[in-house]
Amino acid sequence: MPAVVQLPVGKALTVRAAADAFLDSLGNPNTVRNYGIGVGKTVERIGEGRSLASVADDEIGEVLELLWGEAAVNTWNARRASVLSWLGWCGERGYDGPSVPAWAKRMTPPDSETPARSKMAIDRLIARREVHLREKTLWRMLYETCARAEEILGVNIEDLDLAGRRCPVKAKGARPRTRRRGQVREDFVLEPVYWDAGTARLLPRLLKGRTRGPVFVTHRRPGPGKVVSLRDVCPDTGFARLSYGQARALLDEHTAVGGTPGTGWDLHEWRHSSLTHLGEAGASLLMLMAKSRHKKPENVRKYFHPSPGAIAEVTSLLAPGDSRR
Repeated sequence: MPAVVQLPVGKALTVRAAADAFLDSLGNPNTVRNYGIGVGKTVERIGEGRSLASVADDEIGEVLELLWGEAAVNTWNARRASVLSWLGWCGERGYDGPSVPAWAKRMTPPDSETPARSKMAIDRLIARREVHLREKTLWRMLYETCARAEEILGVNIEDLDLAGRRCPVKAKGARPRTRRRGQVREDFVLEPVYWDAGTARLLPRLLKGRTRGPVFVTHRRPGPGKVVSLRDVCPDTGFARLSYGQARALLDEHTAVGGTPGTGWDLHEWRHSSLTHLGEAGASLLMLMAKSRHKKPENVRKYFHPSPGAIAEVTSLLAPGDSRR
């Protein structure tokens, strides 16, 4: 039998008190240990002394993205599930508090098929009149570069080579390295990504003469008390960099099935779709690796679809020398 936990009465329930009460109610030590990681780190990031009722749904989503947005799919799903259970447990006991937002949805496991959207579906979505220029540019850029969403969202205007249609991005897995005395050195690997005419037409319209700061920004300034790095703020407008969570929510909003939150496209589908289309068009395995910047052939082999004509042509190279004259 799980322990009976007495929650505070007659006062606002703090984030830390809610987390401790939830973890104390779990009977299995392994569950406590596994859930404690997701719930504990989330509580630390939100603020332990805050009232649970004062936390917004999107704050939960943003914290999840910040902590595990770049983690493995199974890690993301496990941490999200622990926070979902915690907040659901509080709600069942009548305490006001946030929920995990629909856009911070469970991700598709790696052994499942991520849908590849057709070129027609992509063009129709980007051409819709109600879609803002910012989203049109971001989605077209993600599709044409085959880059990861967090890489493109991290680009600044001064990084762009508009004439060459390219820019450097921080490669996946790069992390700041800690030096002696607690100093942190930014030590990232930069790799170039390239775009085509669609992005080239949209980018100048989006920038509107801006020459510094994030390419993709929000439509309002950061709220009071929110600490934002100078690199993540446009010096001309004061608007903050668009986050991964916000970009994911916007895509879900425009593609949700029947308007139901959490049923729309995922940001990873842009990269998956573009690589699928390149593979279907006959791009070689080495070219797919160069475009996607994957280091291992097995990670892009599923996109490699040589045509019968290409196979026949390479087979002809094995014929006797005089038969090819």
